[in-house]
Amino acid sequence: MHVLLINTSVHESGCTNRALREVATTLEENGVSTEILWIGNCALHGCTACGYCFEHGRCVHDDGMVNVAAEKAIASDALIIGSPVYYASMCGQGSAFSERLFRVAGSRLTHKPAAAVVSTRRGGASATFDRINKFFTLAAMPVVSSTYWNSVHGNTPEEVEQDLEGLQVMRNLGRNMAWLIQAIKAGPTPPTMERDHKTSFIR
Repeated sequence: MHVLLINTSVHESGCTNRALREVATTLEENGVSTEILWIGNCALHGCTACGYCFEHGRCVHDDGMVNVAAEKAIASDALIIGSPVYYASMCGQGSAFSERLFRVAGSRLTHKPAAAVVSTRRGGASATFDRINKFFTLAAMPVVSSTYWNSVHGNTPEEVEQDLEGLQVMRNLGRNMAWLIQAIKAGPTPPTMERDHKTSFIR
């Protein structure tokens, strides 16, 4: 069992990473291997809706970690995406990355458990949490919960250490995700998803 955790922050060892490490440590303690993938701080192209990925299974823009992350996510048993809050929402790099990742791999992530992790100095955590979860629900991925919304507060990793409840939420998220992965492994075959119809409301 393996979980991929993606850090979309431009800071490799910042607050988002601290939160993800708390989840990863708990997963490891519960018998699940982990990898934290940092997507870097380079300029990241947004999705151009060119359709290349539908034919080739990878993004035409090879300017970042999207294709690498897609391969790793497909090979993993579950996915966690972490983002800092920028202007009361998901960071721009994380948003562009996720839009391309789910274009490339969304249909191949169906039924994999997923969770959002958010770091914020003060406000915007709920909007960011909601933004990330929308990617998961569109891909029919079971969203894993904790004992509060999955966020930590602090302007530095040292300040995050003081958010005892936030770190507790991360640990409970890790426990719930490990449990769900194990339950899915032991359970029946997942249902087949219908994907034949797409209705536009302009007539």
